Amino acid sequence: MTEEIQSISVCSSGSCCLQRDLLSALPHDYGYVVVVSLANNFVNHWMAVNVNRARKRYKVEYPDMYSDSKMFNCIQRAHQNTMEMQPVFLYMLFLGGLKHPRISAGAGVVFLLGRIQFARGYYTGDPDRRFSGAFGAFGMFTLMGCVTSLAVGLLRR
Repeated sequence: MTEEIQSISVCSSGSCCLQRDLLSALPHDYGYVVVVSLANNFVNHWMAVNVNRARKRYKVEYPDMYSDSKMFNCIQRAHQNTMEMQPVFLYMLFLGGLKHPRISAGAGVVFLLGRIQFARGYYTGDPDRRFSGAFGAFGMFTLMGCVTSLAVGLLRR
């Protein structure tokens, strides 16, 4: 108990103590996970820019999500579907990376490459071509395995 109080008093006097403790608790290679999360933002931004361009080209006003243009709907849907997957992808990336940072980061890259190919296929106007990005599911399944491994490890402590 005395050590806890001393630790708290030392930490309360230092402004960066909590930050140092948190960073030291993360795996050494967790930076790869953070880099993949940044890459995710660039992929999402690329898709959003494409939707905005399509809005102008096909004259789709806000707040309309869809139009009579199949091409616009395909471009918008590629982005919307990717956004729908964001919460699951990011929580699995961040949690899986706590135990398996390099594997999680690699799986995240596979997932993002799959999302890019998914969008490029959808951007043809033929919705069936979106399946060319289906390999991204391997990244998601790998992340599920990393999170499962973390959960089992935590439960066995």
